[in-house]
Amino acid sequence: MVTTLDIVKYPNNILEQKAQRVERIDAEPQTLIANMIEPMRPAPGVGLAAPQVNVPLRVVVIEYGEAESEEEEETVEKQLFTLINPEISRMSREKEMGTEGCLSFPGILAEVERSLAVTVVAQNRNGEPLKIKAEGWLARIFQHEIDHLNGVLFTERADKVYTIEPEDSQAENSAA
Repeated sequence: MVTTLDIVKYPNNILEQKAQRVERIDAEPQTLIANMIEPMRPAPGVGLAAPQVNVPLRVVVIEYGEAESEEEEETVEKQLFTLINPEISRMSREKEMGTEGCLSFPGILAEVERSLAVTVVAQNRNGEPLKIKAEGWLARIFQHEIDHLNGVLFTERADKVYTIEPEDSQAENSAA
């Protein structure tokens, strides 16, 4: 049974704490993953870390598909990543500024410099090891969500932080 979890909003202290490693991959993290996907999709978001639903565990869900245009966004096939104990093992030296949003910071956007490519090691929802090489927006999403697990907020990495009007937030597809 899926229980819809509420997304924690800043300044909740859990957002600034380092999440604990998942030691046993059993029914508990499986249920958590299922329950995290539900609030992420309609939010609308592309990623969600367990601390954002008030659970201090190293679990992340990301759902993303690369659209060529805004018209294509609704029909593009998205890939769902469910990561337990993710860590970034490599980051490209090449970096790029980009606009990010966050489901825990409604109405806030920030210009954040991130590596263009990363390699992430983790376990999937069955406990099997994963190694993912990501570039572009997907690499940015992984960095943003793994920062959440380390208690690092995107506003701390930002060069510029600004507020947006509520109707503008639907147009921004980078909320994580």
